[in-house]
Amino acid sequence: MARKTGSKAPQPIDVYVGTRIRFRRNLLGMSQTELAARIGVTFQQVQKYERGTNRIGASRLIRICDVLEISPEWLFDDAPGSENVSQRSAPARGIDAALAAFRMDKLAPRMLLAWNRLPIETKHAMVALMTAVAGAGGAMAKLQRRGGALRPRWSR
Repeated sequence: MARKTGSKAPQPIDVYVGTRIRFRRNLLGMSQTELAARIGVTFQQVQKYERGTNRIGASRLIRICDVLEISPEWLFDDAPGSENVSQRSAPARGIDAALAAFRMDKLAPRMLLAWNRLPIETKHAMVALMTAVAGAGGAMAKLQRRGGALRPRWSR
């Protein structure tokens, strides 16, 4: 693949790998400073890796994987360009986008850790609640602009 000269924009694969590193680091409760110290760089360099603005060399990538207790393959699972992404169905692309957004959310690691301890009945109830709240998002925003409050259906 020909490389564009003068292009400073991060490549999608670099952003993706950086997102996976940040997700795993947060899941472990590790700070950027701690990861940086353990791989021998500054925390600013870790920030650049996580944003995809600096590429990660092979030996550094292996060191990051060792510290984060993951395989290099995990960093590239479902990465852009790993399959013909443009031929995926719209629902598959929607799921990919949702997972990417989830990985960027700072609360995601905490939610994952709590989720694993929930009984299946509670998980079903939580999914129903989150779906209802997400569906009511537009109504909630409209009410907040008007200074109103939402009341549960059973309290009406």
